[in-house]
Amino acid sequence: MTEYVQVSTATPEREQAVTLAQGAVKGRLAAGAQIIGPVISVFWHLGEFGEGEEWKLLLTTTRDRYQELEKYLLDNHPWDRPELIAAPIEGSEGCLQWIAESVGPA
Repeated sequence: MTEYVQVSTATPEREQAVTLAQGAVKGRLAAGAQIIGPVISVFWHLGEFGEGEEWKLLLTTTRDRYQELEKYLLDNHPWDRPELIAAPIEGSEGCLQWIAESVGPA
């Protein structure tokens, strides 16, 4: 049984999120992506409290493709240590089938 995940990260600029999304989907690492923003983030980073505006990127993929998607995002992300989270998802049979087919071999 295939497992599915939604992967989230954020970028400081809209265009950076779009570029990451396009590369992941064109590379069949993600079935689709949504970009939400701008959003306000409040966080601790390098021992300091911070607040900033970001663009949230959500991608859907299979657990089998996650490692490749993670590597792509980390290699191409504008930040050195971006927040990158994968959460298991459930969905309609048709949606999950679309994800599996979209990240499978071309």
